[in-house]
Amino acid sequence: MVNMKKKGKGFTLIELLIVIAIIGILAAIAVPAYRKHVVKARMSEVVNAMRYIATALTIYRQDLSLVGVAWPDCPDATAIQNTLGLGIASVTRISAAQIDPATGTIQATLANIDGVVNGQTLEMVPNEAIDGSISWQWSGTIPMAYMPTR
Repeated sequence: MVNMKKKGKGFTLIELLIVIAIIGILAAIAVPAYRKHVVKARMSEVVNAMRYIATALTIYRQDLSLVGVAWPDCPDATAIQNTLGLGIASVTRISAAQIDPATGTIQATLANIDGVVNGQTLEMVPNEAIDGSISWQWSGTIPMAYMPTR
């Protein structure tokens, strides 16, 4: 009989280093993508609050037949609550909100989201049609990667 030595079981150092390198490459791709999704998820609170303001503004103008007339003067969250009945002061991701009486633009200053967007503004600009309907367009100073699409 031939005596055969048993080969050691386990991984070699090279195999382990390759696995660690693959994990490192995957982490380098996944972490920035994860961070971007976290910022977008946190911004959804701001986006929803601004959509509520836009809806309330549209109803306010149509109920009062103010088509083509100036927008309400709401320089802060308290004025928005008093004029439109929306309590947005409890939204922790907005540090300030206002409505421009000349253009109807809703502007919110972002806070408590991420250093990439904190302190920047998100705006909804109204486009009023001849029939009195209003469509809203997003703009602001935040990076385009975080700008809402609809």
